[in-house]
Amino acid sequence: MKYRAEIDGLRAVAVLPVIFFHAGFAPFAGGFVGVDVFFVISGYLITSLIAEELKTGSFSLAGFYDRRARRILPALFFVVLCCIPVAWFILLPKDLTEFLHSVMAVGMFASNILFWLQSGYFDTAAELKPLLHTWSLAVEEQFYIIFPLLLMALWRFGLRPLIAVLAVLFFISLSLAEWGALAYPSATFFLLHARGWELLIGAFAALYLQGRGGI
Repeated sequence: MKYRAEIDGLRAVAVLPVIFFHAGFAPFAGGFVGVDVFFVISGYLITSLIAEELKTGSFSLAGFYDRRARRILPALFFVVLCCIPVAWFILLPKDLTEFLHSVMAVGMFASNILFWLQSGYFDTAAELKPLLHTWSLAVEEQFYIIFPLLLMALWRFGLRPLIAVLAVLFFISLSLAEWGALAYPSATFFLLHARGWELLIGAFAALYLQGRGGI
């Protein structure tokens, strides 16, 4: 896959509303749309990489996970290590205990599940959860576990059947997101089943280019 400079530019634009939201700028109250854009970008990039290798017969599941680990883990571990001494000194015992739970969850790429289980009326303030931002990374990593296996299983049947199956999954995920936004807002925000449709938008874009020979 060729380097796409415009995607890096889109990432830079997408992160701005998230930063402004956390900085308290009222016009950016919906700043988390930047996270949605990041999910679409991730779906596009991962599908492009996998599709290109499946097309040439060079895709390796072990190689894929190795590249993901090399790309993500060093920066992730650095952030966690920087947070630990700060949390030790500034957090109260209850908040520190929850922080240590989040450290373990981050290591298992399950922090989104942990933060969902902790959400509620008596939940700790977001400012006291240094690793709260890792929930989106956990969603992506869970997607990375499932999606390559699905592509490998369906690739042999051709592009149209593959897109048909993904379209069904897309509408199921979107329907769950729409329903869950009112019925189960916390689960809908944090969990993969209600975020998968965003990643699949990027996947459709990648497969469209694959069909045109553009990847």
